[in-house]
Amino acid sequence: MPEAVIVDVVRLASGKGKPGGALSQTKPVELLAHVLRALVERNDLDPALVDDVIGGCVGQAGEQALNISRTALLSAGFPESVPATTVDRQCGSSQQAAHFAAQGVIAGAYDIVIAAGVESMSRVPMGFTTVGQSPYGPSIAARYPEGLVGQGISAELVAAKWKFDRDAVDAFAAESHRRAAQAAADGFFAKEILPIEVADTDGNRVTHAVDETVRAQTTQEGLSGLKSSFYSPEYAERFPEINWHITPGNSSPLTDGASGALIMSDTMAAKLGLIPRARFHAFSLAGDDPIFMLTAPIPATHKVLKRSGLSIGVIDAYEVNEAFAPVPMAWAHEFGADPAKLNPRGGAIALGHALGSSGTRLLSTLVNHLEATGGRYGLQTMCEGAGMANATIIERI
Repeated sequence: MPEAVIVDVVRLASGKGKPGGALSQTKPVELLAHVLRALVERNDLDPALVDDVIGGCVGQAGEQALNISRTALLSAGFPESVPATTVDRQCGSSQQAAHFAAQGVIAGAYDIVIAAGVESMSRVPMGFTTVGQSPYGPSIAARYPEGLVGQGISAELVAAKWKFDRDAVDAFAAESHRRAAQAAADGFFAKEILPIEVADTDGNRVTHAVDETVRAQTTQEGLSGLKSSFYSPEYAERFPEINWHITPGNSSPLTDGASGALIMSDTMAAKLGLIPRARFHAFSLAGDDPIFMLTAPIPATHKVLKRSGLSIGVIDAYEVNEAFAPVPMAWAHEFGADPAKLNPRGGAIALGHALGSSGTRLLSTLVNHLEATGGRYGLQTMCEGAGMANATIIERI
């Protein structure tokens, strides 16, 4: 079977996902088109050779509707012969896109494929797709009579179950900003960030190339003054075990972004004279309790380690998405993971969580970290809405 290799992987610098954010004046299709165009230009690749573009996007409505991946590749100037599809596995959408791409290569269905993702949370707000209507029917109500909950409540439940106090979750969040700020200052992100020219709020053309969501001055003490984001008397009565530790400071911010990876078979890379940077080693998926929702990275990681035959100790870096601080904290507790290897360049609390883009965003940081440190194996996982998770192990070449 052919091996699936990563030839290139890039991302845009994060933009605050609200009006006035650095990327908020740019349509999401243009963000994704910029990434697609860059991937072929950076590698001197004829885009007609791309068998498919698989893009992740969660808010597939409004400006992100009608298969944004196809619209983006046409906007990028790709030949009309190149197809595309857009997938939604919630926060793991572009990680799932990378899975589909690599698995297609391994199966012999693709020679060259781009996995990508995009989310403009400033222009298509989270929840926009369900305004005025519920996606649930009577069968869900019968199975979960007390009702499903939002991710913020799930994060509170995780913190309560693992007994993380407020100081611990705020300390984790502050460390995320410290690591990201240090990585930026050291020039670590320069290789993965793709500069993009955009309009600012005054209509001037500017180049955006620095993550807007990183706050270098963040401290645990400063975060301690923030109020709970999700407290309500109703939930306090339903979940008396919750201590209400989750705030905007220890959660990932609303973010705009796009990212993508050029994936192909090892034989095609050799034929084209391209040097692979990493190969896909193992994949897994898992579902878990949709009330706790954010715990599925734990069973997904157990599965991917078993399939790979590797132990957590031989993994050189772990990218566990920081949707909320208790998520990677619980994961690390479960596996006895080395905290120095966990999101070593900061995570989504600092770098942002542009939903559909986050999977290939994490992949870009992971590949570059392994290259910078000489590490061999990297593991990536993230929690996803309704209690799911993807897990991926890559090997640096």
